[in-house]
Amino acid sequence: MTAAALLLAPVSASAGDYFWSGDWYLKVGAAGFSAPRYEGSKKYLFQVTPLISLGKAGSTVRFSSRNDNPSFALIDNGAFRAGATGKLIMPRDEGDSDDLKGLTPVKFGGELGAFAEVYPTDFLRLRGEVRHGIRSHHGVVADIAADAFVDVVPNVRVSAGPRMTIASKDYMKTYYGVKPSEVAASGLSAYDPGGGIQSVGAGAAITWQVNEKIETSAFAEYKRLVGPAADSSMVKQRGDRDQFLIGVAATYRFDFTLR
Repeated sequence: MTAAALLLAPVSASAGDYFWSGDWYLKVGAAGFSAPRYEGSKKYLFQVTPLISLGKAGSTVRFSSRNDNPSFALIDNGAFRAGATGKLIMPRDEGDSDDLKGLTPVKFGGELGAFAEVYPTDFLRLRGEVRHGIRSHHGVVADIAADAFVDVVPNVRVSAGPRMTIASKDYMKTYYGVKPSEVAASGLSAYDPGGGIQSVGAGAAITWQVNEKIETSAFAEYKRLVGPAADSSMVKQRGDRDQFLIGVAATYRFDFTLR
């Protein structure tokens, strides 16, 4: 889980209450996983990332995925949720891999946008996010996912479903482009990508609710770079279109009340 999930349900305060008044929970933990060193890399690195989840007690959220980015629901009627979302973007430079020598570094930054999710049935969730880059890139990224989930026993849930990412030209140029001025230093062929579908794939997870406070999970994902991303000289000459991720995670829940 290279990014933390933050799910906030809207608060309906009674007269005299503040919008934050009521019972809340805070989940903290960590995930350890093996993932590509950068998007399109054929080399892998074990990584550890913190997990933070803050929510209103009694939220109608039925399902959450490690792919969900920090979100604030402005609309929530149980079967449909929508609101604001964001994502933290870590920097990328030649310190991450020798494959990136001679290429313009990607700055630390983020993405802000909106999300919407719907439950067509009690065991299926469809979710989409659209985000605009801040500092790291100036493009637009859209993630679309479907997850079917079932509780095989009361405290063990299995989930799986397809994934797709679509990105604009500015995003593709940041992560997959090679400028003519970078050819000599990088050893890569010049490449000026357009926008389009970046990847398609699938993910699966097993979540075990150990007790009321502790939750653990094991997860795996596969995605295949397609379109402008797959045609990048960085991917063709040094990388791999097939990207895998596998890992485990654990969180502990704290309950508290705000007045």
